Amino acid sequence: MTGGEPEGAERAAPAARDITEIELEASRQRVIAWAIGGTIGGVLMILKLGTVGVWAGYAVLAWGIVRAVQLALTIIYPPGTIKVSPTEVVLPRSVHRPHPLHVAPKDVTAVYFLRRSVPWNKSSPVLVIELGDKAMAFPRDWFASEADQRHVVHALLAQRGKLETVAADGT
Repeated sequence: MTGGEPEGAERAAPAARDITEIELEASRQRVIAWAIGGTIGGVLMILKLGTVGVWAGYAVLAWGIVRAVQLALTIIYPPGTIKVSPTEVVLPRSVHRPHPLHVAPKDVTAVYFLRRSVPWNKSSPVLVIELGDKAMAFPRDWFASEADQRHVVHALLAQRGKLETVAADGT
């Protein structure tokens, strides 16, 4: 220890490195386009088309309203943050939803990427975090870069490795 540093400074630095926080990001462009286009298009279809067109217009209008509600959620709630620390893992339920899920690192049973078995409307890779019988999926669209997904995986695997060495030591 060098002179002038407080005694707890050496212990505080490694603890700060053990915490990984990745803020999720989501593009609002698609939601805005559907909210405006779906609402206007649906109303025009209802007013100008025949019976079948009116029913299709109601469907398009409903989808536009759903997207408008999603847009409102993106404005009301800040984007979620995935946080991995030695004591807890915080996982958002979606990009812009309140009340994230708080679990202990030992509750994470598996972490992996889905690269090929991805639904057609999601961009790969999808980060999957299993919590016992539950699985939480985080698509690539929710992260600033694929490196952010890898940081989460490495942090969770590092915590898992620490838990396994503690269990093996018996302490």
